Amino acid sequence: MDERRNLLVKEYVISELEKERWKGFPLPMAYTSDSYYDLSVEKTAEGFTIPIQKKRFPSPVTHRPEDADYPDRLYADWWENARAFGITDDGKLLAAIEICPEEWSNRLLVTELLVGEELRGQGYGKKLIDLAKELTVKGGYRVLMLETQSCNVHAVDFYLNEGFTLIGFDSCCYTNNDVDRKEVRFNMGWFPDASADRQ
Repeated sequence: MDERRNLLVKEYVISELEKERWKGFPLPMAYTSDSYYDLSVEKTAEGFTIPIQKKRFPSPVTHRPEDADYPDRLYADWWENARAFGITDDGKLLAAIEICPEEWSNRLLVTELLVGEELRGQGYGKKLIDLAKELTVKGGYRVLMLETQSCNVHAVDFYLNEGFTLIGFDSCCYTNNDVDRKEVRFNMGWFPDASADRQ
């Protein structure tokens, strides 16, 4: 309890994480959700209707990193130009964000975002996203984009609160049964121009 109290009062600094030191570092992306965004695709005479509604699970569902085929890691080989920033304490990684430009489309991707349990609810997720927004503007990218899941309601709601919007989904990203499993890939985007218009 005393250690938790010390974490609450300590102010942490976000620093760039050197690729040589942090490449391949595993990110324990575990979360529990009591709700999900239910999605269905319905063909109509005029086209398609795609209702997305928040619903409750019969009981809370937990997603653990060991359940994933490709656990999240910093500086994965397929993100060649990635940069990572994080909060460390005595060599322990407490929070991190990784970004990577998608040059051909002039978009900046958030490829990883982790806030350790001991720092959640203290505004560090917002600080990391604010850093990514700042780099989006400085780099002249047209959108900051990220991926989350329809069953990770806390993450979706956090991003919505931070000015992101749902820009698409992939109903067979993880398996051919994602809709029934209630784990659909949501693509979300933050647009600097739209953000400026609201101010």
